[in-house]
Formats: sequence, C-alpha cells, structure tokens
Amino acid sequence: MTNVNRPSGADGPELAFDAVDREDPTPLHEQVAAEIRRAINEGEAGQGDRIPQARDLATVLGVNNNTVLRALRLLRDEGLIEMGRGRAIRVTGNPERGAVIARTKALIDFARHHGYRRDELIALMYRLP
Repeated sequence: MTNVNRPSGADGPELAFDAVDREDPTPLHEQVAAEIRRAINEGEAGQGDRIPQARDLATVLGVNNNTVLRALRLLRDEGLIEMGRGRAIRVTGNPERGAVIARTKALIDFARHHGYRRDELIALMYRLP
C-alpha cells in the first residue's frame, strides 16, 4: 500500500491505497473507486474529511488523471463524495448510503429496461408493505 498525503490543512491520518491491478478484468476506474470506498469504510476518511486531489491519487495509483476523475464522478453519483471545479473533494456520505443509492439506480435501470416509467415504479413502491 502507498500512502497519499491529505490536503494541506486537513486533519487526520494519511490514506493508504493499493495500486490498481492491470491484470484484473475490473475496469481501472472501478478499482480506483473501490479503493476510495474501502478507505471510507475502514475509517481512513470520514464524513466531512477532505481527500487528496485527483492528480495526487492518479500518481500514487499509477493511472491516468481521467481514470481517477471518472472514479470520483462515480462516487459522487453514489453520494459518497462532493467535488467541484476548484473545490476540495470531501466525504459527504457513508458506504451504506452509497450502497442504497447504487441499488436504487440499478432498480430504476431494471424497471426502465422492462418498460416501467418512473411514476409507475414509484406507485409500485408505495404498494409494497
């Protein structure tokens, strides 16, 4: 594992990441996202903490900056982090919330694939016990 320094002025320990495995069939951006999820899950980064910038993560993980940015967008969409141009990357959620959001998105995709509209899916959910 390689340590990544937190941004200057941020509290807490350094984050430790394993380099991505290029032999693994899992896409690189998903491996990067998994490493960050693991760090959050293991308490290396908690809610409100800042995490290193994409370029620093890319250097440590041995991947392109765009690969890290893609992973960060995935984590943002899961509700785990908040990021924006020129702003710090902050942990905003926890792994459980991220899992619920990911499964909800999967349910929506599944329902759309089977011809259900959003309002029909919501109606189905209200009818469940």
